[in-house]
Amino acid sequence: MSDILRELLRVSEKAANIARACRQQEALFQLLIEEKKEGEKNKKFAVDFKTLADVLVQEVIKQNMENKFPGLEKNIFGEESNEFTNDLGEKITLRLCSTEEETVELLSKVLNGNKLASEALAKVVHQDVAFTDPTLDSIEIDIPQDILGIWVDPIDSTYQYIKGSADVKPNQGIFPYGLQCVTVLVGVYDRQTGVPLMGVINQPFVSQDQNTLRWKGQCYWGLSYMGTNIHSQQHATSERSGSETQPGNISSEAEFSHHFSAVISTSEKETIKASLSRVCGESVFGAAGAGYKSLCVVQGLVDIYIFSEDTTFKWDSCAAHAILRAMGGGIVDLKECLETNPEMGLDLPQLVYHVENEGATGVDRWANKGGLIAYRSRKRLETFLSLLIQNLEPAEMQT
Repeated sequence: MSDILRELLRVSEKAANIARACRQQEALFQLLIEEKKEGEKNKKFAVDFKTLADVLVQEVIKQNMENKFPGLEKNIFGEESNEFTNDLGEKITLRLCSTEEETVELLSKVLNGNKLASEALAKVVHQDVAFTDPTLDSIEIDIPQDILGIWVDPIDSTYQYIKGSADVKPNQGIFPYGLQCVTVLVGVYDRQTGVPLMGVINQPFVSQDQNTLRWKGQCYWGLSYMGTNIHSQQHATSERSGSETQPGNISSEAEFSHHFSAVISTSEKETIKASLSRVCGESVFGAAGAGYKSLCVVQGLVDIYIFSEDTTFKWDSCAAHAILRAMGGGIVDLKECLETNPEMGLDLPQLVYHVENEGATGVDRWANKGGLIAYRSRKRLETFLSLLIQNLEPAEMQT
């Protein structure tokens, strides 16, 4: 249903506006941080934060989608709890109200009576946004609404968002950290099969006007359903495809190392880093944010995003997975890939989005337990995996 994708583009831009508005006023932003409750903590970080901006974005997406597509909200799932406790000990459930005035009143309770901050936030929350992509206007696809589930990560890379580094220099186009690593992620999947169908990645902080200090963003999307595959990168991809170098019969590992590139987490295991350096040479880049690292693959900045830990979640990967599917790629379970010989031609273990991890509690129910690899080309992934397996220590293959 391309109407749903069109609306997701619009609400992702609305979400990006909220993220930008909150960042633009440092004094306001300091009010918006509340430490995550124990059950919601992502164990990867010693200190993890929940921001009001996070929750606002999530609720705006849910409420806007429900208004346009009644019944859809019950199948929209996100990382954030929408419950706050203010200084008076009052528990407040944050919901988007029907009028700006009502939202001001509710936000004022969360913000301990700070009327100016509440009014500023309510204004951007209720501001209408017109945002679409002409490519979508010519596409009409009928996907039954009742099979759809949606994963939302309202502000991925919260730490970078809070830190707010704006003057980071990219390495080969890839930002190691900073506001450019912040993304809004919305992924739509089939609730019966778990297959990702549509994805939107909105990058709110791409370039900053040095005079006004205001930020501009960029939006990426993809749709893959019943043989129809369209995505926002189509024009860029077709331009590149004529000159893309494919690995041929490379005589040495040193020569081959120039043909693969990967983006990784700075917390990646040393054994994986060592293996990657043998496969990719100097073309291994560290970057913040699971959503941003997946976006680097979507953009064609790297061949592979690989992560061996179990600290990414369904809301981190669903959007990018849908876009990559539309491009002929995907996101697979790393652990299962390492246990399977890629040369046997078996189906790759694609991540699915509809099943909880058995026996897990809290956010771990939705963790990508076997790690992941995001890729654009199956053929190149198979070659990469074959090389990676050759270069991994036997003990690492069992993890």
